[in-house]
Amino acid sequence: MGPNGAGKSTLANALMGHPKYKLTSGKIILDDKDITNSAPETRAKNGLFLSFQSPIEIPGVKMSYFLRTIVNNHRTPQQQLSVPEFQKVLEEKMSLIKLDPSFSRRYLNEGFSGGEKKRAEILQLMLLEPKYALLDETDSGLDVDSLKLVADSINLMKTSKTKMSIIVITHYQRFLEYLQPDEVSVLYQGKIIKHGGSELAKEIEQHGFNNIITQWQKNN
Repeated sequence: MGPNGAGKSTLANALMGHPKYKLTSGKIILDDKDITNSAPETRAKNGLFLSFQSPIEIPGVKMSYFLRTIVNNHRTPQQQLSVPEFQKVLEEKMSLIKLDPSFSRRYLNEGFSGGEKKRAEILQLMLLEPKYALLDETDSGLDVDSLKLVADSINLMKTSKTKMSIIVITHYQRFLEYLQPDEVSVLYQGKIIKHGGSELAKEIEQHGFNNIITQWQKNN
């Protein structure tokens, strides 16, 4: 969590290797492996996933084709799924987040509502089952029903056999009420200035970030 401009999305994009960002110091270590200079696709294959605030539209590319391609790109040739095999898995995952089967026949994000785009991101996450997921404001633009549905999907993955670690970037306590995070960190000017449990999110909801920022500035 953190105020606008704190560096939350910058951190997520830098970890994922977005070409817009250049690291000037430090290293990115993933499972004891230095991925500081690795390409984004290499980071993805090593188990890192990023969901975007505003997923782009790609006319002409069907959801089912796109999803099968990215899933098979993460598998060895022997493990790759045929069209019927993948369709079965896709339908199972879609049913968990209450997406109509016709969703898979639509073009990637084209004409999707904000909620549909976010649920499409969650669908990718469920299919890929990465080790580490960075969810950048997945709750933005969602109505109450969609918010709970997305949160339930994330909670399902937290308790799955994959034991996925998830970092959620959010401004809103309501989303965290559904998620019940293990830890909450406050980012400001690119630094973590306070760390605590879920009660920290409730404190922010009641009093905002100013008190936390002021206290940190006094101590630094």
